[in-house]
Amino acid sequence: MSSNKIYFPNLNGLRFIAAFLVIIHHIEQLKSIFNIDSYWDEVPFITIIGKLGVVLFFVLSGFLITYLLLTEEHHFQKISIKNFYIRRILRIWPLYFLIILLALAVLPHINIFTLPGYPKDYIYSNLVIKIVLYTLFFPNLVLSLFGVVPYASHTWSIGTEEQFYLVWPVIINYFKKNRILLMFSIIFLYLTLRFFLLTEFANFIPYKKEIYSFLTTFNIDCMAIGGLYAIALFNKSTILPYLLNKNLFYLTIITVIILLIMGVHIPYVHYEFYSILFGILILNFAANTTINISLENKLLNYLGNISYGLYMYHLIAIVFSIHILSLVNITTNWVLYPVCLLFTILLSSISYYYFERKFLKFKHKFSKVISGNDAK
Repeated sequence: MSSNKIYFPNLNGLRFIAAFLVIIHHIEQLKSIFNIDSYWDEVPFITIIGKLGVVLFFVLSGFLITYLLLTEEHHFQKISIKNFYIRRILRIWPLYFLIILLALAVLPHINIFTLPGYPKDYIYSNLVIKIVLYTLFFPNLVLSLFGVVPYASHTWSIGTEEQFYLVWPVIINYFKKNRILLMFSIIFLYLTLRFFLLTEFANFIPYKKEIYSFLTTFNIDCMAIGGLYAIALFNKSTILPYLLNKNLFYLTIITVIILLIMGVHIPYVHYEFYSILFGILILNFAANTTINISLENKLLNYLGNISYGLYMYHLIAIVFSIHILSLVNITTNWVLYPVCLLFTILLSSISYYYFERKFLKFKHKFSKVISGNDAK
């Protein structure tokens, strides 16, 4: 493998697992909205896996982006921030704006996609502000200020990613030393601010609740946790042998499965706690050759490769599937889940090959470090 090519095995499989957790969460939520028997609000596992699936994405992003930026700096003595932004634009913007367009201009006018309790009047209230915020990549602020916008609200995480991408290369480029300390500082400052907003001492701050709500979606601390593992791996930290340990890996994967099944919520540091565990799994899946669990196969690689589409289209696919199956009065999970997943994969595949790749093919022009499937 060339020194400017980075391929970490198993991470496509993790991307699919993250997307699948979100899909399960939203299937049960939408079943509840359509008055179909569901596990929503009944099974803690269902309640926590949606956001935790997104948090897994965040830790993956923090790990990969940080490692790639460090690699570029090492081989070329500097980080091209402009090229980084262009690569992210080519990957994120086309599908993001397509989904926003569908959610605001198309789907509200198609009856089968109307969700109970979310008529057009509700969606179009404060429309100009919503459009401005979506355009500026603040969908998480739309969620905080105006609540749910069907088929667009899940893009809050894309806004978080974009906000992360905006500042991360600048931070990494500016702080040449003590980057481990930098990651810990980001985590500490984020948690301190979030906890402060929960106290009565913050009552003087206008829109305190809205700011707190926004902050709970701006999980840069989870991305910084991913960055910690990336820096440890890149710098071959003295702690690395303790982290790249198959016994720790197996213990962590068992712990995560048990905690998720039981729906365990950790007070105050819920997402940070799970991020630490996710980081151990990511690191070992990516760089530990002694583990006996592999996510490297054609199916998971394919599903991971289209995982952005799986995440963005799954709500449309779920509602369409519920509508079609309700017409024939078959909404059992044994039918609904496969049909929802099938439609989601179909939409995502069409989007990837006939829409997203038209933009992705230009990424190599702005990439000094080749990563992902292109680096195989």
